[in-house]
Amino acid sequence: MRDYLAHEVRNVTVLGHSGAGKTGVLEAMLYFTKASDRFGKTSEGSSLIDYDPEEIKRGITVYSTIVPIEWRDTKINFIDTPGYLDFIGEAESGLAAGDNALIVVGAKEGVQSGTQTAWEAAQSRKLPTIFFINKLDEEHASFKKTYEGLREAFGKTVIPFEVPIVENGEVVGSINILRDKAWYFKGEKANRDKACDVPDDMKDEVAEYKNQIAEAIAMGDDELMEKYFSGEEFSEAELTRGVRIGVRSGEIRPVFSGSAINMTGIERLMDLIVKYFPTYGENGTVTVTDIEKEEPVELQTTENEKFTGLVFKTIVDPFVGRISFIKVKSGTLSADSNVYNPKKDKMEKIAQIYIIKGKHQTAVGKLFTGDIGAVTKLGYTQTNDTLCDKGCHYAVDPIKFTEPMLGVAVWPKSKNDDDKLSNALARMVEEDQTCRLVNNKETKENVFYGVGDQHIDVLVSKMRAKYKVEVNLTVPKVPYRETIKKTVVGEGRHKKQSGGHGQFGHVFVEFSPNPDTEEMVFEEKVFGGAVPRQYFPAVETGLRECMNKGYLAGFKVVNLKATLLDGKYHDVDSSEMAFKLAAHLAYKDAMPKANAILLEPIVTATVVVPDEYTGTIIGDFNKRRGTIMGMDMENDHQKITAEVPLAEMMKYPTDLRSMTQGRGVYTQKFERYEPVPANIAEKVIANTKKEEEEE
Repeated sequence: MRDYLAHEVRNVTVLGHSGAGKTGVLEAMLYFTKASDRFGKTSEGSSLIDYDPEEIKRGITVYSTIVPIEWRDTKINFIDTPGYLDFIGEAESGLAAGDNALIVVGAKEGVQSGTQTAWEAAQSRKLPTIFFINKLDEEHASFKKTYEGLREAFGKTVIPFEVPIVENGEVVGSINILRDKAWYFKGEKANRDKACDVPDDMKDEVAEYKNQIAEAIAMGDDELMEKYFSGEEFSEAELTRGVRIGVRSGEIRPVFSGSAINMTGIERLMDLIVKYFPTYGENGTVTVTDIEKEEPVELQTTENEKFTGLVFKTIVDPFVGRISFIKVKSGTLSADSNVYNPKKDKMEKIAQIYIIKGKHQTAVGKLFTGDIGAVTKLGYTQTNDTLCDKGCHYAVDPIKFTEPMLGVAVWPKSKNDDDKLSNALARMVEEDQTCRLVNNKETKENVFYGVGDQHIDVLVSKMRAKYKVEVNLTVPKVPYRETIKKTVVGEGRHKKQSGGHGQFGHVFVEFSPNPDTEEMVFEEKVFGGAVPRQYFPAVETGLRECMNKGYLAGFKVVNLKATLLDGKYHDVDSSEMAFKLAAHLAYKDAMPKANAILLEPIVTATVVVPDEYTGTIIGDFNKRRGTIMGMDMENDHQKITAEVPLAEMMKYPTDLRSMTQGRGVYTQKFERYEPVPANIAEKVIANTKKEEEEE
């Protein structure tokens, strides 16, 4: 593969609902361009793109993959992304590398939740977009129905540029709307290289589509608008120019169609991507931040500019080490060079650069502006880091990854697994920006967060296969707390005689509610030296130890004030240990009388959903003992804020996806602790005691 300059490179992120055939379209391109000697299939394990064991096992794309295609003196870097929502982090990294979007839609299923998500992702990044209606060869497939669904869902900028010719339920050809010509590749009229007239029964339909294109073109160019309203026909050159402008501005989203499995429409799709999608270098400049001066800097998107590149994806291979995928934002990245990571303030050695094609790697000497490749064995650089020339402190805007919200507690199955678990978890977090690890000291659990059940299942499978670590998963414990509602005095008397010096300590401690401070406040009001001052710290230490295990269910005790009132000591037998143990006894004496109650964590959940799901979300929060705090419209979506007990939110990511067909997103943050209703507190206490007995 030769070197490609910025004006020869197009980066296209491939999006769509799971099962729409995104990977199949790219496999067809590889086969058609002879970049692959076979048409690979994920389910058969023959795919060049979906080659990971997890993808083969599941029959779906799990990881984003770079698929470079050479076509018409152009390099098209396709980034194949997962359609399944659990792997949205891979799609987000793929979107960061792409400058255009190809959304694949199944001709039988039409617009699905994944199509909506893909559209919203492309729109939020203002990516020029083309739709490809795939699987026209399948039974009950309908181009017209699917196109109408797209137009209804996404507006009048969605316009077909080619329509299929269907005879007896079979696609036999296609019509180029711009040229008013038909091509047949099946049946009696089959002649791929010869243009024919549009069939009579489709002329009205084609004329309508052509008028939609002309109207959209006119909106983007004053000269063409004047010609359109005067009733003049556009020339083919004017149509091409107008479409290029319209695609770039977002006024036109072309729709094409075909069948990847039958290689129908694939050549034409590649032609149109080259013809209408902009190159990376067309914008002329890219804005980065000088993190030393804290100011924006505009760099030219040319090979002669200073080098900057964003690491948008990282793979940690047990044998190769760290593989960093990088998109060159400006300048040139050369092998055997040194670059600077301003975020880590470290120099990195670039030993070798690779062009990645699915599971294959090809070494190259340079990577020019706009191109995508990979480097290995970087010592410090991670995903979202920027590399640049020495002396520069440039940083590209980081990718905003979805925050993982579904947590599971991870436990090693054996001592051998325990030794390797922390390293495996650290590697997983480094690779996947949509998983995170929290060591909850209160519940003594390692809680691993992912986007959904499938995501966590893949992570566990990867730990087993890649790092040889077996784990068990449990639902994380809710970190309840305990407090008291009544002021009481507890007496603790520790006396032990066993020959020689004995042990003696006697204290009276008042325990009272203290809602202003979470941690225990200790005071002493001892008169007359009943307890010598040197034993006060021992009493406080003993009480603080007791606060870690509450009277009701063993949860941490908070919002409490302990006051040492009185006591007794012995000149010979008293000691710090004796008074510490006496404090323990005073705590045990007081708690049963103090009206102890259970507290639960309350979180603020912020949910963003399409407006049609608002009622469903509000009703569900009511069932979860939640309180709606506010509602706002945000980019045609409803933003709902509610305060909900954490215990009711443990499986919320899965439930939200089910309620909204995957179109809802949410975040949550801890707010405060509140008393648990009596009936629920009884169940929590009973379950906790049962677990302790089983242990």
